[in-house]
Amino acid sequence: MSDTLLEVKNLTVDFKSEDDTVRAVDGISYSLNKGESLGIVGESGSGKTVSSLALMRLIPSSGKVATGELLFNSRTRGMVDVTKLGDKEMRSFRGNEIAMVFQEPMTSLNPVYTCGDQVMEAIILHQHVSKKESRHRTLELFKQVKLPRPEAIIDSYPHQLSGGQKQRVMIAMAMSCKPSILICDEPTTALDVTVQAAILDLMKELQAENNMSIIFISHDLGVIAEIAEKVLVMYKGKIVEQGNILDVYANPQHPYTKGLLACRPPLDKRLYILPTVSDFMKPAQDGGLNKPAIKISDVVDKYIITPEVRKQAHEKLYKQEPILQIKNLKTYFPIKKGLFGKTYDHVKAVDDLTFDIYPGETLGVVGESGSGKTTLGRTILRLIEPTSGSIVYKGQDLLKLSDREMREYRKKLQIIFQDPYSSLNPRITIGEAIMEPMQVHKILQTNRQRKDRVIELLERVNMNASHFERYPHEFSGGQRQRICIARAVALNPEFIICDESVSSLDVSVQAQALNLLAELRKDFGFSYIFISHDISVVKFIADRMLVLYNGKIEELGDADDIYFNPQKEYTKRLISAIPKGRIEDIRASMESRRNRKIATVAQ
Repeated sequence: MSDTLLEVKNLTVDFKSEDDTVRAVDGISYSLNKGESLGIVGESGSGKTVSSLALMRLIPSSGKVATGELLFNSRTRGMVDVTKLGDKEMRSFRGNEIAMVFQEPMTSLNPVYTCGDQVMEAIILHQHVSKKESRHRTLELFKQVKLPRPEAIIDSYPHQLSGGQKQRVMIAMAMSCKPSILICDEPTTALDVTVQAAILDLMKELQAENNMSIIFISHDLGVIAEIAEKVLVMYKGKIVEQGNILDVYANPQHPYTKGLLACRPPLDKRLYILPTVSDFMKPAQDGGLNKPAIKISDVVDKYIITPEVRKQAHEKLYKQEPILQIKNLKTYFPIKKGLFGKTYDHVKAVDDLTFDIYPGETLGVVGESGSGKTTLGRTILRLIEPTSGSIVYKGQDLLKLSDREMREYRKKLQIIFQDPYSSLNPRITIGEAIMEPMQVHKILQTNRQRKDRVIELLERVNMNASHFERYPHEFSGGQRQRICIARAVALNPEFIICDESVSSLDVSVQAQALNLLAELRKDFGFSYIFISHDISVVKFIADRMLVLYNGKIEELGDADDIYFNPQKEYTKRLISAIPKGRIEDIRASMESRRNRKIATVAQ
């Protein structure tokens, strides 16, 4: 037991509601050694986060550990069962010996305290040092996690930092007491691919320096492959597959694992729809144990688009007149200072952009946070007024329209926002939310007709009529995003902007949303601007790709051409940061981690 840091035996976690008991974790067992990385992968609701919250004794009051032992090899007390510790003892363990980095740093950090104060609080609590010493250690931690300008960030509030910087503050806080186990719960899900790559590399570096064990939770096996040595695949509270990451990746056994691998947008081929988990689970359930094991390639290969077919489609597409023409578009934000707010400079969020979009085309816009992607989308719809330029839609310059005239055009030009929960009014049912814009724009004659149309749309996006009377909080993230898609489609638009609309979804739910958008484009002839930081997603859904950097166009052309033959260093950097999931990459990553540990021990 000397190398075993954690042993989980038959863990079961139940949640009670008024009517029922839900088994979130169903009798799982695994072990973790010192200095080892374990990945836990699965969709939302699989039990992966709950199983780790059990280790921290942070399960909400409606839940409880029904059975099992959580044996942890403490630095001071040896092997103890976490489930049997008193609250005071657990507080000394939590953050000190087992620490956690949560998925959403903005909700994990207190907005009324500076970032430095929040890290210092943990250091003072567990290490009993002076405030001056805790500040010094916090600055060292901020340097260790490679935060820019640590002297300024220590006195900054969370809202003043980017998403990647806030996540680094959370990592610094978790590392402040040099824990034996660092639990990372989806810490990179909504981050840019370049920031994600930097965070993963940082964690590997910290692990090697501190001989720390990591439990890394994710819905994406590609991300898990970058950091973990072992992996558990969870489905409906159970472990359905586990083993060495290389073995599981190269030769997955369970249909669910195959589905998770297959639904990530492939980089080496072009598909017209993405495989989903159900492509693997349903045949396995229908055929039982006697049915031959389905191969990933069997499913993926039937969805391939040949270059010839794509070329013919594009020849037809680009013979049309553009539906939207952007010319020399600029959106600048003034920077003011002084008592009278005098403008001394501008942030050039969109800086002299010119491009066209054709009927039925999807233009993918990629770039890191701050590149101008979202500002571009909102400027086109005049949700943000531009500084100069022209936005010509079907021959009409939208910038010359009055506010009243622009409202009429909004039923033709729709947007799907990144966060579906904040896009929906929590006080009205989702049926009312979809029907409301139809009432404003007088789509159909009566509310009865509109309700019938809403039910038809709900069914079109894989929901059902009974959902009409339910509220947003009653749905998962993927379901809420489908509701937002239905609301955008309800006005029969011709042009839709998708602003990071799948970035925070599980890869399996993401595949369903992308397939739905592709089907709607085919059925209704929509034109899309699809904004994302993830080139792999854009490469799947887009005809052409526009790469933005500091408000300017770095590259614009066929999506496949840009991916396989990027011309600019910035584009190459975005592409290199994508977790490829290739066997040779996983081997190289594992070898790199081994070498790093050896070098650290030698020092």
